[in-house]
Amino acid sequence: VQLQASGGGLVQAGDSLRLSCAASGRTDSSAVMAWFRQAPGKERELVAAINYSGGTTYYADSVKGRFTISRDNAKNTMYLQLDSLKSEDTAVYYCAAARYSSIVVDTSFYSYWGQGTQVTVSS
Repeated sequence: VQLQASGGGLVQAGDSLRLSCAASGRTDSSAVMAWFRQAPGKERELVAAINYSGGTTYYADSVKGRFTISRDNAKNTMYLQLDSLKSEDTAVYYCAAARYSSIVVDTSFYSYWGQGTQVTVSS
């Protein structure tokens, strides 16, 4: 599975962005998909995850109520809607996929990674 993330940019606090992650290759194995982020000097952290049907989602406490994860399996694409952005959301955002039917939160479970897209929020 190859993943291509896009949609990052420079925005002001309070603005919105929509990230996309296009999957290609053996997408049937991409049961769980997720967005991680990594800020300078910090560890990579899970932001949101979604199972194959889209019926189960997970959000980090820091983004609950502001970010929304979704996926369109017909288009092999996952999305992350980022609303009410804060300066602390500034990071490189990575999409990832894991061969699990249930959501997993540790980075070690994710076998496939996109190249990352930069999100910068100015205050």
